[in-house]
This record gives sequence, structure tokens and C-alpha cells, in this order.
Amino acid sequence: MSEGRGMNTTKSKTIKRVLSVLAAGCALFALPKPANAQEILLTGPLAGAPAVMKLRLYREARFEFAPSATFTLLDEYQRTILLGARLTYNFTDWFGFGAWAAYGGAIQIPTHLSEEIQTVNRYRKTQEPNSLSNRLTAVNLGQDFKDQLGSIDWVVAPQITLVPFRGKIALFQSIYADTDLYLFGGPAFVGLSERKDCAAEQCTTPASFEKASRVAIAPTFGLGLTFYVSKWSALGFEWRGLPFSWNTGGFDVAGGGPDQEFPDNAISSEDRRFLFNQMLTVSLNFYLPTQYRVSE
Repeated sequence: MSEGRGMNTTKSKTIKRVLSVLAAGCALFALPKPANAQEILLTGPLAGAPAVMKLRLYREARFEFAPSATFTLLDEYQRTILLGARLTYNFTDWFGFGAWAAYGGAIQIPTHLSEEIQTVNRYRKTQEPNSLSNRLTAVNLGQDFKDQLGSIDWVVAPQITLVPFRGKIALFQSIYADTDLYLFGGPAFVGLSERKDCAAEQCTTPASFEKASRVAIAPTFGLGLTFYVSKWSALGFEWRGLPFSWNTGGFDVAGGGPDQEFPDNAISSEDRRFLFNQMLTVSLNFYLPTQYRVSE
């Protein structure tokens, strides 16, 4: 009896060992094998073909002349409409160099805030000439507040243009227009009119509220959309940033105290504030030569 039991135990251990070996073998063969990428060589008529064929190159090797109207945005005291143009030569369909120039001295419109300030100012100077409030504002407000407002008279900006995106846009699901989105940037030379400098004892006289001209140099940058209407014309829309420091209201706001941040009853460069000036441009673009190129 003991001999039979021993043989059964030996057989059982042998079967378990065989099953263990088979399980290990299955697990070994089930391990994932390293993947090898196989290069597919394209043959036939599409071999070596570019990603896009017969692409209309609206910009490459063409001059772009764009008469424009530019509107200042988020103005405190005075809005300006600048009339000008942009001239660009496009070396490729994605890179160009040119300049934008505009004149803003003809159309300058005071905001509603300026009109309200002048209404209060006129009442004080005519009805309360000796009041405390009139004496406290004598340095900051002349007879007509609109005459002392800072203004952008002209801008000249050489700039580079990069075109990272282009495609088509659908209007009403029936009209399709070739479109591109471009970025631009460069230095800008800005002609300004601001209230002229005056010393502390002289800033209440009528002559002290007159304006003087100066040129500010600032960076300019932005982005635009071009909608091509024909082979040689397009509509353009641009947003432009033009940050620099200037005195928009002709106020005495700084120059005194240890940190130069308190009014000192004088007008100087210390009274200029840094502003992120923004503009929106609408343009009608013309391209020469009038025929665009087409890629292979």
C-alpha cells in the first residue's frame, strides 16, 4: 500500500512540473516582439509629388500696395483715424519686407469723456473763477481741454511680414475665397503732438497749454487677414500694437517726491505714461505684376 501511494505522489509531482514548463513556454512565446517600421516606397504617378500641387502663389515675387484707413482703439481722450498705405515686396509666398506709413493729423475726434471734462471746466472758469477747485486744477486745465490733448500725427514703420497659414474660407457655404493669415513686426517712428514742457511757476498761463511736436520710437507688431478677391486685388484687416509713453491729456501727474510719482506743478517727460496703443486697419490691396504664379 505504501509503495502504491509513493508512485502516485511521484506521478503527481511529475505532472505538475510538466505543466509548469508548458506554462513558462507559453508565457515566453506570448511576449511582444519589437516592432520594425517598414519604409513604403511610393511608385507610380504620385512618386516624388509635393504635398500641394497647383498652389496659387499670390505673394511670391510681387509688390503689394495697400491704401488703408487705421482706427485707434480704447482711446481715453481722443480718437484718431490715420490715412495711409503699406508697400511690401514679397520675396516668397511666406516672407516679405516693406513699410507702412499713415497720417493722422487730419481726423482727430475727442471722446465723450473729453467733452464732459470740458463742460465742467467751462463752468468752473466762467461761474466759479476764484473757487478752490478751479485753483487746484489750474495747472492741468486750460480754457479748452481739447486744445491740450496729445495726438498721433503720423507713423512710419518699416516691417517684415511672415505668412504661416493660408487656405480657403467659405461665406454662406457658397462663396469661397483664398485667405492667408500673416504676422508683421518692426520699429515705428511716431510723430506726436503733446502739451509742451513748462516750469512750476509758468504752467497756469495760456501759453503753457500750447502743444509741441516730438518723435517717439517704438516697436510695432500685429497680425492680419487677407481675403483675395481676384488675381491682383484683395481685402485686408489688421490689428496693430504700438506701445510707447506719452502724455495723452496734458496733465501733471508725476515728477515730484523721492520716487518722482507725485505732481510737481510742472509739465515734463516725467508726466508721460506708458500705454499699449492699439489700432485696427482696413485696406484694399493691389498686387504687381497682376498675374500670380502657380506651383507645380
